[in-house]
Amino acid sequence: MNLASSTSHDPIILGIETSCDETGVGIVQGRTLLANHLASSVDEHARFGGVVPEVASRAHLEAMVPTIQQACHSAGISVTDIDAVAVTAGPGLVGALIVGVASAKALGLALAKPVYGVNHLAAHVLVDELEHGPLPEPVVGLLVSGGHSSLIRVSDGSFESLGSTLDDAAGEAFDKIARLLGLPFPGGPEIDRVAVEGDPQAIDFPRALSVDPAHAFNFSFSGLKTAVARWIKEQQMLGNNISVPDVAASVQEAIADILTRKAVAATMEFGAAHLVIGGGVAANSRLRALAEERCAAAGISVRIPRPGLCTDNGAMVAALGSHVVRLGAPASPLDFPASSTMPIAQILR
Repeated sequence: MNLASSTSHDPIILGIETSCDETGVGIVQGRTLLANHLASSVDEHARFGGVVPEVASRAHLEAMVPTIQQACHSAGISVTDIDAVAVTAGPGLVGALIVGVASAKALGLALAKPVYGVNHLAAHVLVDELEHGPLPEPVVGLLVSGGHSSLIRVSDGSFESLGSTLDDAAGEAFDKIARLLGLPFPGGPEIDRVAVEGDPQAIDFPRALSVDPAHAFNFSFSGLKTAVARWIKEQQMLGNNISVPDVAASVQEAIADILTRKAVAATMEFGAAHLVIGGGVAANSRLRALAEERCAAAGISVRIPRPGLCTDNGAMVAALGSHVVRLGAPASPLDFPASSTMPIAQILR
C-alpha cells in the first residue's frame, strides 16, 4: 500500500518507540507533531544503577495501551483515524523491541493499516524536521545516546555510516562516571546539573582517538571512565578533597569536545553545510553550546531539536515513518523481526 499516492492529505502516522526504558507514542501528520506521550520506567531501574532489560520489557507491556490512548486523546483523533503505524524495529534491547513490534503489528492488523518497522538511529535525525522543517541534504548527523555515538551522512534520502563508538557510548560513559561520583541514575542529566558549579578546565581528562587518522570519525569513551576512576582513587590515596562539580565539568568538557570536534570535521570533509545532532545526550547543555560555537566558526549550520525531542520518543519514530511514506516505500512485511543490531544504512525493515 503506497500511502504517498493513495491519500490526498498528509497521512497521519502513529509512532511507537520501545528500544530501551521508555514507552513512547507520537502522532505526526506530514511534518506536524500532533501528540507525543512518554511513559518512563527510569525510576524502576534507578536502584540497579542502570537499565534492566526484563524490567523494561514488562514496563512496556503495562504502558503500551494507556500511552496510545493518551496520544490519540492529545491529538484529538480516534485510533481509527491513523493511516499507518511506524515502530522502532532496531537497534535496541531485543526484549523491549519485541514488545513494541508486536504491539504495532497487532494495531496494524486490527485497523487494517500498514506497519513500517524503522531504524531507531535514523529516527533521531528525522525528528528534527518536526521542529525545523525539511532536512537540507547532504547533512551530517551526530547521534549521541546511552547506547550509541555515531556520525552519519544523509543524502538523497539514504543514510551512510561515517563512524561509531568502538566501546562505551557517550551516554553510557556519563552514567558510569556519575556512579563513580555518587550521583544518581541516569547520569547524564545529573552531571550536566552539577557541572554548572564546576571548572571545566580543572582536570585534563583524555580525548581518545583524537589524533588517530584510522579512527577519524570513530569514538571511544571507556578509557575516559577508567581515567576518572584512577584519578579519584589517586586523590583519595593522597587524602585530597574531591570536587564533584569540577570532575563533572571536566568530564562533560572532554565528551563535548571530542564529539563536536569530530562532527565538525566530518561535516566539512564530506561536503555538507549542515549538521544535525540527535539522541539523549544532545540535550546536554555544554554539547549544545560548544556545537553552536564551533559550527559558527566553521560556517556550518547546526540544527538541534529541543531537549524533549532528543531523548527516545514516539514522535521521532512517527517522523521517520512519515519520511518513508513520502518516499513511497512499501510497508514492512508482516513477519519483519526486531533487531538489536539493525545497521544505520537500513532505515526500514
